Amino acid sequence: MATKSMATKSAPKKAPAAKKPGLMAKIGDAVEAAKAKAQEVGASIAKRAEGAATEARREVRKAATVVEKKAKTAKAQVQRKVRAVEADAKKALGKAERTVKSKARAVKADSEKALVKAERVVKRKVKQAATGARKAAVKVEQAMAPKAAPARKAAVKAAPAKKAAVKTVPATKAPAKKAPARKAAK
Repeated sequence: MATKSMATKSAPKKAPAAKKPGLMAKIGDAVEAAKAKAQEVGASIAKRAEGAATEARREVRKAATVVEKKAKTAKAQVQRKVRAVEADAKKALGKAERTVKSKARAVKADSEKALVKAERVVKRKVKQAATGARKAAVKVEQAMAPKAAPARKAAVKAAPAKKAAVKTVPATKAPAKKAPARKAAK
């Protein structure tokens, strides 16, 4: 029995005979191969798409950074220009204010000088008019005063020895000078 069991053990079993693949098997193999190829192509396309998307995101970030930098630069330039224009406007305003104040002071000083000059002219004219009026009054008083006869004056001079006999004409008082005109109130 031992030999029998060995015989069975050592004798190789024959493999079934290889069958020729059928049409369905070939189609199945082709489908399997197409699936594998499609998976490879899909994975490759996915990798490429992922790489392209990453590249696009990178480019978008770069472009956004460039735009932000340009916007900051433009904003800073505009702010600088605005500050410069404001400073120029303040300088021009200050200069205009100083000019106006200076001209106002000059006009005020000129008007004050003209006023003082006019007051002096008026005072001078008033004094001249008062003096002229006084002179005219003196002349009028002198003209109205009784005049001594010329013969009497000669007789008075000729007869100094007869002092008692010659009557002297009482002297008229000289008209009193008028008080100077009052100064005009300012």
